[in-house]
Amino acid sequence: MLLEDNIVTFVKDELKKIQKSLSPYYPECSESQREDEEVLDGEDEEQRRSSRESFLKITVNFLRRMKQEELAECLHSKLIVPVCQSKLKSDLKQKFQCVFEGITKPGNPTLLNQIYTELYITEGGTGEVNDEHEVRQIETASRKPARPETTIRQEDIFKASPGRDGPIRRVMTKGVAGIGKTVLTQKFTLDWAEDKANQDIQFTFPLTFRELNVLKEKKFSLVELVHLFFPETKGICRFEEFQVVFIFDGLDECRLPLDFHNNEVLTDVTESTSVDVLLTNLIRGNLLPSARLWITTRPAAANQIPPECVDMVTEVRGFTDPQKDEYFRKRFRDEEQASRIISHIKTSRSLHIMCHIPVFCWITATVLEDVLKTREGGELPKTLTEMYIHFLVVQSKLKNVKYDGGAGTDPHWSPESRKMIESLGKVAFEQLQKGNLIFYESDLTECGIDIRAASVYSGVFTQIFKEERGLYQDKVFCFVHLSVQEFLAALHVHLTFSNSGVNLLLEEQSTSWLSDSAVDKALQSPNGHLDLFLRFLLGLSLQNNQKHLRGLLTLKGSRSQTNQETIQYIKMKINKTPSAEKSINLFHCLNELNDRSLVEQIQQYLTSGRLSTEKLSRAQWSALLFMLVSSGKDLDVFEPKKICKDFSEQDLLFVLGVIKVSKKVVLSGCKLSERSCEGLSSVLSSQSSSLRELDLSNNDLQDPEVKFLCDGLKSPHCQLETLRSDQVTVCPKGENEPSV
Repeated sequence: MLLEDNIVTFVKDELKKIQKSLSPYYPECSESQREDEEVLDGEDEEQRRSSRESFLKITVNFLRRMKQEELAECLHSKLIVPVCQSKLKSDLKQKFQCVFEGITKPGNPTLLNQIYTELYITEGGTGEVNDEHEVRQIETASRKPARPETTIRQEDIFKASPGRDGPIRRVMTKGVAGIGKTVLTQKFTLDWAEDKANQDIQFTFPLTFRELNVLKEKKFSLVELVHLFFPETKGICRFEEFQVVFIFDGLDECRLPLDFHNNEVLTDVTESTSVDVLLTNLIRGNLLPSARLWITTRPAAANQIPPECVDMVTEVRGFTDPQKDEYFRKRFRDEEQASRIISHIKTSRSLHIMCHIPVFCWITATVLEDVLKTREGGELPKTLTEMYIHFLVVQSKLKNVKYDGGAGTDPHWSPESRKMIESLGKVAFEQLQKGNLIFYESDLTECGIDIRAASVYSGVFTQIFKEERGLYQDKVFCFVHLSVQEFLAALHVHLTFSNSGVNLLLEEQSTSWLSDSAVDKALQSPNGHLDLFLRFLLGLSLQNNQKHLRGLLTLKGSRSQTNQETIQYIKMKINKTPSAEKSINLFHCLNELNDRSLVEQIQQYLTSGRLSTEKLSRAQWSALLFMLVSSGKDLDVFEPKKICKDFSEQDLLFVLGVIKVSKKVVLSGCKLSERSCEGLSSVLSSQSSSLRELDLSNNDLQDPEVKFLCDGLKSPHCQLETLRSDQVTVCPKGENEPSV
């Protein structure tokens, strides 16, 4: 009887509130009720909210039974939807308010809003694949653009820029690994959950392709999928009437087919199908056509989404130079220490370029902080390989102190540490060969590692290898950053060759040296995914670097090729490779081997004035290209015939990268052919080109050559202001495109 009285009293009170809420005479009723509830304490408040939610659902059901559909819908939208939205915001706020450098450190959270630094994001581009080397993209991003770019803030990602027609429904954000794409989506979600931005959006659903991958074999309706990931919204069965944003982070990690051409068309949000079909129809706009979508990806994976399914492309460029300084000053409170570290990073072009990547800033800070403590007055790491070796040593020290009590003759490399590093190196190499950044249990089993061992590794080397939980508590693993995977893969190959003589880069063993086959393998890569791996592998061959790996490395005999032979082999490859981008990476490899002879030779030529009298070899052209591109500055004037009197078409095709970073290029009397004009066209149509003035006089240009030039000039990205030629006349740009 007491229970009955309590329930009846509760129902009567709630019905009175509902009556007021639905009455046109009490428009502020629901707000005053919310204020009344906030007076309740702790557990009582939570219990009250839960009971009210359940009762509201029951009331809606009874109103529908009574054929009072209008009242039922009114109650649902006025009371249930705000409750669901409030719970979703609360849970997302809890989930995204903290950020961790590297990976989660239990008990040591950092509030995202305290450390977040605005990332440099530009608008523009297409959804098509970028085949350019990812390392080359990083270097391009490090240069100050020659023309003003349309920048965009993360909170304005769906807002159209001036002059753009139509709504922005589907946004693709590209950026290299570790550049800050995930943190960007986290900040967007947190700002929405904290009512700081985008309050026209009623529901934000952040998802990752890692989470969706585990559902590959299962079937859901779109509503069921949302309820599965966001149970706070189970009171809502239709989302058509709301402004909804779906965030899909990490397209490059997607293992779903995303078959846009053959998947069935689906328009019903309550119909069950595969997750792949749901995604393709959601992106195409067949499902929830009013929903906004934000997809993040590494550039090489962008073509999984057809260009017509992307309304706007943005690019995360990472930290600008002032933001790098800001990061290190936040990280190191000691002003003198911060200044010393910033100054050191600026002395190494490779390190300074890589610090555009926030994750690399964290790795650099971790290493330099330790080195300054243990080597006062000593030399700081200058190359990528040195930096990553020190990073590995720092992590092994932390593991030793935390788990082994600091005991042992070699504190860095206990037997357990050696076994873990060897296993992680094997995983890193075998999965890098397959192009995998995320590993599931089956991937690790193929490498001979059981799931328990992988969990132990992730718990010990917490800043190297991490474990996450999927939707059904499935474990997924990955390295804290792609470059860490590439370094450990190189270490595994190096250790295997040094300790046993086996060259893992060759399917059949031969007399080929490890370094030679590594150079060949990297040059065969179409998009440079082995470039950093190669740099690390060559850097590991230096005795000065190997001393930090004592305990891991047990060299048997003299199997290693001498560094001088390796250097000569790389120079030979520089002279033969047709790709400017690939030659640039080979120069980075020479830097890792502490050889700067080619660059110094060109510098001497430039200083002495003898360069214009000599025919440059391909290696010397490469050195010149490397110097100009890695200087971080645009070249005012590039006139190749002043550098080399016998400048040929082959030379021109090779130095397109120099033309791209030059403001004025003089190609007068260079005997331009159809092929060279096709190359120039690609520069003219490039978004990142600095070219403003082009002199093509004294060239016998025929129709095919002119056609290629016209194609480049008509590109919306062409920024050329002056063109000199005997055959071509360019009219001023009209409202649409230039006429040629």
